[in-house]
Amino acid sequence: MAAAHEQGQTQKAFGWAARDSSGILSPFHFTRRANGDDDITIKILFCGICHSDLNFTTNELGSSPYPMVPGHEIVGVVTQVGCKVKKFKVGDKAAMGGLIGSCGTCSCCQDDMETYCPKAVTAYTFFEGQPINYGGFSDIYVVNEHFAIQFPDTLPLESGAPLLCAGISVYSPMKYFGLSEAGKHLGVVGLGGLGHLAVKFGKAFGMKVTVISTSPNKKEEAIERFGADSFLVSRDPEEMQAAMGTMDGIIDTVSGPHPLNPLVDLLKWNGKLIVVGVDVKPIELSLFPLIAGRKLIAGSAGGGLKGSQEMIDFAAKHNIVADVEVIPMDYVNTAMERVTKGDVRYRFVIDIGNTLRA
Repeated sequence: MAAAHEQGQTQKAFGWAARDSSGILSPFHFTRRANGDDDITIKILFCGICHSDLNFTTNELGSSPYPMVPGHEIVGVVTQVGCKVKKFKVGDKAAMGGLIGSCGTCSCCQDDMETYCPKAVTAYTFFEGQPINYGGFSDIYVVNEHFAIQFPDTLPLESGAPLLCAGISVYSPMKYFGLSEAGKHLGVVGLGGLGHLAVKFGKAFGMKVTVISTSPNKKEEAIERFGADSFLVSRDPEEMQAAMGTMDGIIDTVSGPHPLNPLVDLLKWNGKLIVVGVDVKPIELSLFPLIAGRKLIAGSAGGGLKGSQEMIDFAAKHNIVADVEVIPMDYVNTAMERVTKGDVRYRFVIDIGNTLRA
């Protein structure tokens, strides 16, 4: 299952890379490995911009290698297949997310949750002892077929691309923690790239969905555009008080510091708060409400390849796509600045196929 790295002939590639922690991207020529027996080569047509692309290009976590080509919400068409490839043929639509390799033998891999493998290989960063990889802000990608997703013909490529990260990041924990049961009450914290998809999946599961946000001006959009049943302004003590103990589960998609105690109070007895947004700073948490209500706080980093295929097939069946702003490649630095400010409704997607020029 581990990604194959063949020696010898390489393939020329072109993308945009950050050279330092300024995060500023510019044109970059590099090489991909040769297409191995178990590999496919994808001509990238669209690639989404995730908030973690910003985190890594600016070295926010302190481990970024440069030059860095970001991008891990990748969709395109297969242009080459290895002799052992079974899932794909030339001309098929294919997609890939942040995972391109794993050990294949640990309990995580055996349970189809390769994302949690201690030897997981990511699309454009690296773990100690592994080579640097270049991501999807580029023209081609070579990947072991196991780590590629068959992309449904009924889903549009551009608005389907963010499902490869944002989509599975909410779908997987919702399924695993039982936040996908029809009739249950789901809270969604944050109406951004992940949050708006959590609302869509929740409604497709048949749940009652409440959006919890600091922005009152998102209420109409949450209800009218995405079908949420209700809306809570998290900074309004009266609204939060009135909703205490009403939710079976909450999925928290916010990246950045915010209090968790008020969210715990919204949960029913035995409720679950699942955190999927990344905040590198420690948080304060009162334990008594957890103990008194037998409530649970958990985290999730997404799902494995089997779950990703299930998610994208479910999305195709229920016509779930991201709301996107499609941009040309040369707009990417402006887009990154806008991501910093939260100025996007709700995901940027780069039109690689039509606008990336060497």
